[in-house]
Amino acid sequence: MPPPTTLYDKIIDRHRVCRLNDLSGPGERLLLYVDRTVLNEYTSPQAFNALRDAARSVWRPRAAIGVVDHVNSTAPDRTGPVADVHAQQQIDYFARNARDFGFEMFDVFHPMQGIEHVVLPDLGWVMPGMVFAAGDSHTTTYGAFGSVGFGIGTSDIEHLLATQCLPYTRLKTMRVLVDGSLPLGTTAKDLVMAIIRQIGAAGAHGHALEFAGEAVRALEIEGRMTLCNMAVECGARVALIAPDEKALAYIAGRPRAPGAAMLEHAWETWSKLPSDAGARFDREVLLDAATIAPMVTWGTSPDQALPITDAVPDPALLPAAAQADALRALAYMGLTPGTPLSAIRIDRAFIGSCTNGRLSDLRDAARVLKGRKVAPGVRAMIAPGSSTVRREAEAEGLDRIFTEAGFEWRQSGCSMCLAMNDDVLAPGERCASSTNRNFEGRQGAGGRTHLMSPAMVAAAAMAGRLADVRELVP
Repeated sequence: MPPPTTLYDKIIDRHRVCRLNDLSGPGERLLLYVDRTVLNEYTSPQAFNALRDAARSVWRPRAAIGVVDHVNSTAPDRTGPVADVHAQQQIDYFARNARDFGFEMFDVFHPMQGIEHVVLPDLGWVMPGMVFAAGDSHTTTYGAFGSVGFGIGTSDIEHLLATQCLPYTRLKTMRVLVDGSLPLGTTAKDLVMAIIRQIGAAGAHGHALEFAGEAVRALEIEGRMTLCNMAVECGARVALIAPDEKALAYIAGRPRAPGAAMLEHAWETWSKLPSDAGARFDREVLLDAATIAPMVTWGTSPDQALPITDAVPDPALLPAAAQADALRALAYMGLTPGTPLSAIRIDRAFIGSCTNGRLSDLRDAARVLKGRKVAPGVRAMIAPGSSTVRREAEAEGLDRIFTEAGFEWRQSGCSMCLAMNDDVLAPGERCASSTNRNFEGRQGAGGRTHLMSPAMVAAAAMAGRLADVRELVP
């Protein structure tokens, strides 16, 4: 009998072309076959320059899809070129690369356009047991389906496109086991923020992180995508959740998914992928879901987070290793220790991103916003994660709830997740945001970001300050 094996190691073993050193287990160097990739206009140009210079072609063009998402405008009435000349040049060069190298591209006006990590699951293109590598760190999102996904740099993108393989180092494994049930008002975003707070921004460095336990199994697939998406914020290179019938149901019937008979046949293999009983992990972490409350960040790193019922911490009371970072974060954020988090006023509210721009996220926000109005002085925006999500939301009437509440209903794209387009914070502006990173300048030079769930963003927009959604929606 073979020894018990983790989900991560099963997938890596099945995709190993050959060993590149004599090690087995963590640290093994191997040539890894990559099933699929997604390209964007921002991280791919240098890779295509290098392919042109070397007169190389793309080995499997049909294994790649290109999506415009980072630099494009999300203006509600976008109809022509992007106002930023350099951004439009990136989009134009991306289109030229798609034509010249033969891969499919969804441009700004394509009906499937959106954020890459929302678009691929929309299509049914992500399936259990696959390996994805792409030029974006949040490629970990695909682990929600039981597939290995990881971000790569430009030189690796070139190598992948030319060969469909990558040199790869096998990671250590880590399991986060979440027992119990999440309380009402607490979401997958709160769960992953609590995990990051507990283990730290580098707590999973060098590991493939598997989420497991009763609370994880209870999540729907879009909540699982949120978990895997933000796992990179605690240093995980790969994030995984065992595939189950929920994953199968999510894939079935989507535009690029296999037919019913093929999916049924595939499930015979996929059902054997979950980690075996007795499989050894290099590290394990336990959490009780019942203890997790709605979370918000107070600092400039995703691990600088607390329940909304807490107050801004005093750096002097934190562990010595965290004090300098906390002092700098509070200076940047303009906060005073002891201030209740629920007393912090905001200027902006943003719902969207590859973390929380899916249909279920918009539904959560709509439940809070229905019949209410955005507080005076707050500019509130929603940018759906994809054009598909936007159409689905409009079919349910969610857009009317948002606009009647005072939110701007935008087009799809990365938008205010990062300052690469026209949706940016002004210096000093404070934003309640459903995105994944609150680094200095992430949403605009001098902008101040508080991360939270979409429902919590909606609550903050209504109150004009950080607010506990449980006070609005029993």
